[in-house]
Amino acid sequence: MLNKIFPAVCAAAATALFSFNTVFASPTILKFAGQSAANHPATAFMNDIASQVKEKTDGRIEIKVYPSSQLGNYSTVYQEQIQGTIALSCISLPSDFDPRMELVYINGYVNSYEDARRIFAPDQWMFQKLSEFNERLGVKLLGFFIEGFIGIGTTKEVAEPLNPNVSKGAVVRIPNMNVYKFGAEAMGYKTVGIPYPEVYQAIQTRVVDGVDGYPVAAAYTNLSDAIKYWYNTKYSIEFQGCMVSEKIWKTITPADQKVIQDIFTSATMASIDNAKEIDDHYMELMRKKGITVYDYTSEELAPMTAAIVKTWPKLKKTMNPELIDEFVKEMAPKK
Repeated sequence: MLNKIFPAVCAAAATALFSFNTVFASPTILKFAGQSAANHPATAFMNDIASQVKEKTDGRIEIKVYPSSQLGNYSTVYQEQIQGTIALSCISLPSDFDPRMELVYINGYVNSYEDARRIFAPDQWMFQKLSEFNERLGVKLLGFFIEGFIGIGTTKEVAEPLNPNVSKGAVVRIPNMNVYKFGAEAMGYKTVGIPYPEVYQAIQTRVVDGVDGYPVAAAYTNLSDAIKYWYNTKYSIEFQGCMVSEKIWKTITPADQKVIQDIFTSATMASIDNAKEIDDHYMELMRKKGITVYDYTSEELAPMTAAIVKTWPKLKKTMNPELIDEFVKEMAPKK
């Protein structure tokens, strides 16, 4: 009788011990590096993802958010993701490791929130192409944080802002990238490349008449004392890539991988919906500040968009020609 009871007791004890270890096992802690300030919408986005992951994995995975570049600038963070020392990021896509990453910053291929929902979906060309570039480096693309559309802020009124054939009579700052240079010049502006931290001073000292490359919220937060006009030309969109180190991703169970991927996909689409609210909110704050705001429909922007699209082939000189051909085929406005 004892011989029959003893194995049963052992089995029950083993089951209880397994259950105990499962319940009280330490969670997997993942570092989530961000570049935005603690009070920025991108950080709220990251915190919401962290909360959802903990809840939907029943506490097996916990994400610790590090905003404000606490773990380094975006290039440093990306390098650590390649190495497997940082798990997750919500950062600008660095072109240091693959110049083709600049593909996503090309002007003119998205100028409505509806466009953004379609273009940045996981089954679409842009997502899949960027996934290919990241995976080659050992990093997996999970989704995007979409902050809002980029426009032109100036200290003076410009000439015929929607007519690309008219010189605007203004010099604007651009990020030091050909994609922005060609886009701004196609719209009729003269350009000067100026680093982000030096823009306010450049406007104050009249080195430039305005700024290209800022989304609405950033333009209001950083430049509302300097600019007098805002042209919401939506020629580009401000976004950050959400990525995970492949080395760390492989240590996560397939079931939890699916949970995490689904959360990022849903959060990407939600950020696009929130982007409109953010843009509208900060344009209203601009108006209250005394800044003259011009907002436009996609139809009104069509001539400007068409002029920008015509510049895309110029990028073949500095980017992969075959890639630009593919981009033109996939992203040109459908007639």
